[in-house]
Amino acid sequence: MLKEISETNKQLKQTSANKNKSQSEINALSKKIKARQELIGVMNREINGLNSQITQVGSDIGSLEREMTMLKNSYTEMLKFAQRNQNSYQMMMFIFASSSFNQAMKRMKYLHQISESRRTKATKIAETQSLLNQKKIELESNRSQKTNLRNDEESHKRVLDKEKKSQQVLLGRLQQNEKSLKKKLQEKQAAKAKLDKAIEAIVRKEIEAARKKAEAAGKKNVTNKNVFTLTPEARELSNSFAANKGRLPWPLESGKISQRFGTRPHPELKGVSITNNGIDLIAPTGSKARSVFNGEVTGVTSVAGNNVVIIRHGEYLSVYYNLDNVSVTKGQKISTKQSIGSILDNDQQQAELHLEIWKGFEKLDPGTWLAK
Repeated sequence: MLKEISETNKQLKQTSANKNKSQSEINALSKKIKARQELIGVMNREINGLNSQITQVGSDIGSLEREMTMLKNSYTEMLKFAQRNQNSYQMMMFIFASSSFNQAMKRMKYLHQISESRRTKATKIAETQSLLNQKKIELESNRSQKTNLRNDEESHKRVLDKEKKSQQVLLGRLQQNEKSLKKKLQEKQAAKAKLDKAIEAIVRKEIEAARKKAEAAGKKNVTNKNVFTLTPEARELSNSFAANKGRLPWPLESGKISQRFGTRPHPELKGVSITNNGIDLIAPTGSKARSVFNGEVTGVTSVAGNNVVIIRHGEYLSVYYNLDNVSVTKGQKISTKQSIGSILDNDQQQAELHLEIWKGFEKLDPGTWLAK
């Protein structure tokens, strides 16, 4: 049972760690999604600004196209004029028909200007057309690039949303699993409490039998403190046991206390308390349990498959639980440090012994009775 409780605790710790990890991942994803959304907002504003630029450039393109039309019309007229005056004779006649030398010079200059203007307009038309084409390509490229980028960001957002939903589902499962493990652990703790009550019932049965025996022997005013009929020898043993409080030998050759006496909150489960009627000690595997004082074995039984030995020391009882096998029998006289049986191992491959000390119906803290 203790092994199962320990294993459940390990699973609970792992589940809590997984839940915390998943929660951290969800928080990180939420921040990432928020940053992505902000980035998409920025991209949208950039695209809106680009659309405004496209509109403005479209207007500029319209103006340039109207200018192109005018340039082409003007250029066409020039071509027609040049067609009509394409041979040198006509040009010479146009100059010689002048009424004066100044007029001839002006006509020569005029013809030269027409020729230069035609070449300039042709170049201007080509440059304007090239500029228009370049701007159209550039704007279309930017628009396509921004649109693709926005689509890419929207795709990332959808993926992150799916991941977040997936993590939330995972977190929900982990929380459910944690709840189930906590319930399981509480059930095991309740089972252990039942086990403690079973040991307590055995001790009380021994005490009650002693009380009835005392009453049958004619002893009056039997109370919880004097349930045992003590012979002078038993009284001396009881007084000797009491006198050795804090100096009793340990119930094993070497070891340490793993769980102390009393009620305390569970180290991992909120709202769950653990009550220990004695102390738990751990020792190297294969260790033997031994009596803490001289006495008589008053009970040898089994609880939940594990052996229990009860030794009486006058009006005191010492209880040894979690024994693999027992080397003593009921009614046997026991001396201090005498071996009473081997101790069962726990899941950490250590021998673990549960010890209780009673005085009548009163449960005492064994930790205050053992030698430091």
